[in-house]
Amino acid sequence: MGWEEVKKGIRRANYVICAIGMAMIIPLMLLTFADVMLRGFFNKPIPGTFEISQYMLSVFILLGAAYTQQVKGHVGVDFLTSRLSPRLQALCEIVTTLLSLLIIAVVVWQGWVEGITEKAVSDQLRIPQYPFRVLVAVGGFLLWLELLLDLFGSFGKLRRNEP
Repeated sequence: MGWEEVKKGIRRANYVICAIGMAMIIPLMLLTFADVMLRGFFNKPIPGTFEISQYMLSVFILLGAAYTQQVKGHVGVDFLTSRLSPRLQALCEIVTTLLSLLIIAVVVWQGWVEGITEKAVSDQLRIPQYPFRVLVAVGGFLLWLELLLDLFGSFGKLRRNEP
């Protein structure tokens, strides 16, 4: 299997995982709407809405981070680096990507450690917390892979001397 196939596989996996995360938005929106309506008109909120919303939001955010990196949707400030030569721009990208890889590696590691040792459940609905803690490691690993692809791309830019 060649490099392009691996890259395409990682990108496709991140897209699919993001789509799964995005699927959480509609139930989250409907649950919140129903809770507000029931609370406002009948003074009968849906029990556990806050807990369920927190868990659904965590799934949405964690599973979307890698795809957001893939499409370069994260906030970036380039008012200084845009004035640098293409070579220095690529070097800055390499340094920041290496730092990001290090930080995300720690997040993945600690997310996994916390996830597999977690025994707590939510207060009201008694939902186990470990799957959502492990999800930190899963989402972080996908982001780490995407950053690794960016690192290889930055080395290519450095070699070709392009911004």
